[in-house]
Amino acid sequence: MPLPYVLLSAAVSLDGYLDDTGPERLLLSSPADFDRVDEVRASVDAILVGAGTIRADNPRLLVNSPERRAARIAAGRPEYPLKVTVSGSGDLDPAANFWHTGGEKAVYTTDKGAETARAAGLAADVVSLGADLDWRRLLADLHARGVHRLMVEGGGTIHTQLLREGLADELQLVLAPLFVGDPAAPRLFGPGAYQQGRLRLVETRRIQDVVLMRYEPTAPGEGDVPAAADHHWLRLACELAELCPPSDTAFSVGAVVVAADGTELARGHSREGDDPVVHAEEAALAKIDPEDPRLPSATVYSSLEPCAHRSSRPAPCARLILDAGVRRVVTAWREPDTFVVAADGTGLLTSAGVDVLELPEYADRAKAPNRHLLA
Repeated sequence: MPLPYVLLSAAVSLDGYLDDTGPERLLLSSPADFDRVDEVRASVDAILVGAGTIRADNPRLLVNSPERRAARIAAGRPEYPLKVTVSGSGDLDPAANFWHTGGEKAVYTTDKGAETARAAGLAADVVSLGADLDWRRLLADLHARGVHRLMVEGGGTIHTQLLREGLADELQLVLAPLFVGDPAAPRLFGPGAYQQGRLRLVETRRIQDVVLMRYEPTAPGEGDVPAAADHHWLRLACELAELCPPSDTAFSVGAVVVAADGTELARGHSREGDDPVVHAEEAALAKIDPEDPRLPSATVYSSLEPCAHRSSRPAPCARLILDAGVRRVVTAWREPDTFVVAADGTGLLTSAGVDVLELPEYADRAKAPNRHLLA
């Protein structure tokens, strides 16, 4: 079930507030940063805000630059991104700016909320997610509508929920040089059971008197439910596959082993170093102390399903994973019958209680260095 790339965007005070309690919206960004936000809006397929943000701020959520809108049209895209809001109750003001500016709009709500929203005559496509709000179902529906990049502009409750569920691929956080200091003011993040580990800092940038910081999550998901970081690590495994020396008798595969807190334990690829028959998972696991206490809760990412049979070594990679105590594997592509008929590393792993998650949206990337074997 492919999901969009989810980018959270927010500006906060030095003490972590989104706003103060005054009647007017507290402007935290600088003029140059507002232009940066406009650029990001122009780059995405949809912009999402919660119903609380519509009530409190009455935003228009437009791409303001005529040049950027023209560039979208020239590229065959709508002039404005799809505007999306989420409301459990469906109680939304049909006179709000949100409905009367920009392009297409969508409201995601519950069965009961859909009745309220439709009765209000909102100028939007009203989508019910069932008895309760379901973020994965919402994101899957957006992806089916052609939304591949989603920008989320608030509020704090929405950001908190997406991070807690492991659905945010990136956080763009702007830090403004002022304090709010009012405990009644809204904060960016609320309490909750967030994923483990440190986020990866991918960029810092000074923009006039504010600082932009871009972060990516690192912690793998749990069980057979994907998290945003699973996509990052599987993409890395696919990139490692491209480093493999070419072969007409074996697949090119990349693998990464990641601890539950997002720490990379090891990586490897097929035919790495001076070993012409080493497999990717084998190469990665060999670099980790077998007594490492992080292994049982780690995830192995492999661009190709771990092998269940091989002639070059006594133990196939699926067996090596089981012997290492790893209980979760994420792959991009099932092994074809090119060298082994009815290969089923996934079956070997799952029969032993390992959670195996396949993300087929990365299959083409995993196959790319193996095209000559698939003709």
